[in-house]
Amino acid sequence: MKYDEWLERYRKAWIERDADLAGSLFTEDAIYREQPFQKPFVGRDAIRQYWHAVTRNQSAIELTYGAPVSAGHRVAVEWWANLLNDGKPITLAGEFLLTFDGGGQCRELREYWVLTEGRVPPPDGWGA
Repeated sequence: MKYDEWLERYRKAWIERDADLAGSLFTEDAIYREQPFQKPFVGRDAIRQYWHAVTRNQSAIELTYGAPVSAGHRVAVEWWANLLNDGKPITLAGEFLLTFDGGGQCRELREYWVLTEGRVPPPDGWGA
């Protein structure tokens, strides 16, 4: 699987709030580090459970990626998300650092993001 295909499947999983699809993108022993100062979610089942919990109150999800940068089996990509969380509009701006296995599944995801209330578009030139 190409990395852009993986990113599109991730987008689909988030928009559809599909924890099973999200889990299928990762290796059985994957590490999902949502916050740098918290314990990571380790293993496909833990990732599925995290996804189910975090997305269940989200709706109207729009996710845009910037231009990915890759080196070997690693990819870094910015992302911008507008969504409703418990019916309230929020904007998330973030970055993934992904490490893939030889078969195209993610072995490790590290993400960094910031949140603001309301629906905010990306600034001019974002994602280039």
